[in-house]
Amino acid sequence: MVRLPGRPDPRAPRSFGHPRAPVGARTPGGDGEGGPPGVLRAAATGRSLAGQVFLLQVVIVLLLVVSAVVAQVLQVRHDSDLEARNRSLSAAGSFANAPGTAAALRSPDPTAVLQPSAEAARKATNVDFIVVMNTQGIRYTHPDPDRIGKKFLGTIGPALRGETVVEELTGTIGPLVQVVVPVRDADGKVVGLVSAGITTKHVGGAADQQLPLLLAAAAAALALATAGTALVSRRLLRQTHGLGPYEMTRMYEHHDAVLHAVREGVLIVGDGGRLLLANDEAHRLLDLPEDAETRSVLDLGLDDETAGLLASGRVATDEVHLVKDKLLAINQRPTDLRGGPPGSVTTLRDSTELRALSGRAEVARERLNMLYDAGVGIGTSLDVSRTAEELAELAVPRFADFATVDLFEPVLRGEEPKPGTELRRAAFSGIRKDAPLYPLGERIWFVPTSPQGHSLATGQSVVEPDLRQAPGWQAQDPERTEQIVEYGIHSLITVALRAGNLVLGVVNFWRSEKPQPFDSEDLALAEELVARAAVSIDNARRYTREHSMAVTLQRSLLPRTLPAQEALEIAYRYLPAQSGVGGDWFDVLPLPGARVALVVGDVVGHGLHAAATMGRLRTAVHNFSSLDLPPDELLGLLDELVARLDQDETPEDGAAAVTGATCLYAVYDPASRRCSIARAGHLPPALVLPDGTVEFPDVPAGPPLGLGGLPFETADLELPEGSRLVLYTDGLVEDRERDIDEGLELLRDALRHAPGASPEETCRIVLDRLPVRPADDVALIVAQTRVLGADQVARWEVPADPAAVSEIRAKVTRQLADWDLEELTFTTELILSELVTNAIRYGRGPIGVRLLRGRALICEVSDGTTTSPHLRYAASTDEGGRGLFLVAQLSDRWGTRYTPTGKIIWAEQPLP
Repeated sequence: MVRLPGRPDPRAPRSFGHPRAPVGARTPGGDGEGGPPGVLRAAATGRSLAGQVFLLQVVIVLLLVVSAVVAQVLQVRHDSDLEARNRSLSAAGSFANAPGTAAALRSPDPTAVLQPSAEAARKATNVDFIVVMNTQGIRYTHPDPDRIGKKFLGTIGPALRGETVVEELTGTIGPLVQVVVPVRDADGKVVGLVSAGITTKHVGGAADQQLPLLLAAAAAALALATAGTALVSRRLLRQTHGLGPYEMTRMYEHHDAVLHAVREGVLIVGDGGRLLLANDEAHRLLDLPEDAETRSVLDLGLDDETAGLLASGRVATDEVHLVKDKLLAINQRPTDLRGGPPGSVTTLRDSTELRALSGRAEVARERLNMLYDAGVGIGTSLDVSRTAEELAELAVPRFADFATVDLFEPVLRGEEPKPGTELRRAAFSGIRKDAPLYPLGERIWFVPTSPQGHSLATGQSVVEPDLRQAPGWQAQDPERTEQIVEYGIHSLITVALRAGNLVLGVVNFWRSEKPQPFDSEDLALAEELVARAAVSIDNARRYTREHSMAVTLQRSLLPRTLPAQEALEIAYRYLPAQSGVGGDWFDVLPLPGARVALVVGDVVGHGLHAAATMGRLRTAVHNFSSLDLPPDELLGLLDELVARLDQDETPEDGAAAVTGATCLYAVYDPASRRCSIARAGHLPPALVLPDGTVEFPDVPAGPPLGLGGLPFETADLELPEGSRLVLYTDGLVEDRERDIDEGLELLRDALRHAPGASPEETCRIVLDRLPVRPADDVALIVAQTRVLGADQVARWEVPADPAAVSEIRAKVTRQLADWDLEELTFTTELILSELVTNAIRYGRGPIGVRLLRGRALICEVSDGTTTSPHLRYAASTDEGGRGLFLVAQLSDRWGTRYTPTGKIIWAEQPLP
């Protein structure tokens, strides 16, 4: 607020510029010093600021005093009720539990025994009554003997059930609190009731005694507060000279309007060189900080010569100073020449010619800076939306107050634009967030008469210097355009976002705070900015399309659903890299004998070539797993395959060569709980035991696939039921900012925080707790082990005697009956007869039979030879050769797998 020297005469008309009153002039209060009578009269009228403050403070103090009194009274009443309840409960409970009370109730005349005791207890506990009654509520005692033998007035039902009843009611003696407690005999049976009560007035006397003192203290506080308020209001009345709020506001507004409307800078510097006031023009000319007021002029960042002049307070007339590329004419006069306060008043005026020349040079320099910043700051990422945001953020607030970018929907997906379709607001930037423009993400259809519609149709830019006079723009959305104009947005430039012959969308620049409308020079700058951004947006669009194609290819090579199996409960996550595609893959492969194979791998390199190689390796693992090989032998075959791929295929120029791959292959058998694991350059698995212990099993680390030279080794683990086996790729634990050991410890810590969690919950917890940055692909599998119980597995040893076949059939028949699988008895007998007969005839001992009941019925016959049987199609004249043919016809699947001691021929049948 601007403070003028002197004080206006309160008897003069209250308007801006009235004569100043001498110090000590009489105020509207009536007394020469504006004493309390004058304050009270001013308060009664309520027209002066001091009077309004006085009334407001008195009302507030009065409300506070009344609130305190009411709160105290309510608190005292609450305490009285609580005291009455406690005393009644204590008296009733003590008398009910007193020795002899239960016996007296069983006496021939309970009243004669209990009446004296009850009265003595009543007087001792200072309650109004103690009543003993039987279980029907008939009184045995009462302070008024006339009421003995009459029915008790109150609730006794809960007390008969052994509970305590507390009631607040109004009786013949007034408002009271009564308690009913049961009287129990030695067996705990309720044989009577005791009630005690006291009227609240007998315990509320303290409140009546405290109330006068409380009211007196409140009155004293009100008087003191009123006196203090009067003193404050007296001081305020003298300071404001009896002016009302409206008059003071009008005076401030007039002074403020005059001060900030002049086109000269005005500074008021107080004693000691402290800046007291600077108008808007002074802020602009000197480029003062927002908190310049109250700071020393020497600390405002001005040059030494100008700052020294302002701090000195000396007289100056049209002194020219160069201040931050501006030539300013400075005039300065001290304020204490006629008895005023110490300080000085300074006016600043910009040279007209220099201002015009420097203004044009500044505009040209700013435009060059913007174009340079556009070349550096737009297109820093290959993301369409982010590139559009960079363009909008660059233009605000240097060029426009608001900037919006609208792109065709296909462009955001990486496709070519389709004219005639809807656009989506891809970027929005502004000096404020409440502008009534279309919000970010809004779908927009521009009418042909709008500037945007014209630019999209013709590719030409449009300038609307005055939106109030733009009927074509207003036809887009009359209600919204009216809101935009009322908001203060007055000028618009629309430029088509073109990349070659493609129109990708449209860019809009809006002005509201900047008073100058857009002109032809602004249009040229806008077109240059948009042209540079269009190239980056089109590059991002092309990259988005290629990246989407690559990701689609990669995902098509990964498993979409997991196969049905019963050995493991499995959950998985796959996170693709943000840029490019990698070669991470995983798989779940059911194997004969209810076993399951888990595979996770990573092809070295990125790009389509790595993704395609990943698909080939995944297919190879599928094929090799059908041979039912041990993990180390399967990895050996994969190693040879990858080596051939690297040698036989020369990548194209610029393409990434696949120099190898890592892989981990694990086979879990739910019948034996054994898990065989081998790895080729891959990270070791994590194992979470049922008790929550996390460990990384010692699995020998073979070389990555494709290098050759070293054999692979298999580690056999015996896993308790409910263990969780965690397989992953290096993208989960490895990062540029941390080494792999730190990542493994983070994984261990995350798994420790998931004790007893399901595989799905474990995946979520791991990805939430590990700071995964998808610079590389991430594959994660969590498999929880299950076990085939003893009731699901049957084994028999078979002698090498053809006569033993019938005995085995009988045992199998009994076992199927125990499993309620009688429907499969006939086919199972045929299958086992053929397989056991072949093992006896062509194999050697030991011969064994095993039945597994899971999702399917699995029949296994093992012997000590490694000769693999093959299916024959016997001629009509052949006497044999039809056994395996029958097995193939009667079962869903059949095959042979080899063991260290021989082979196993198996066959699966679906359960009925």
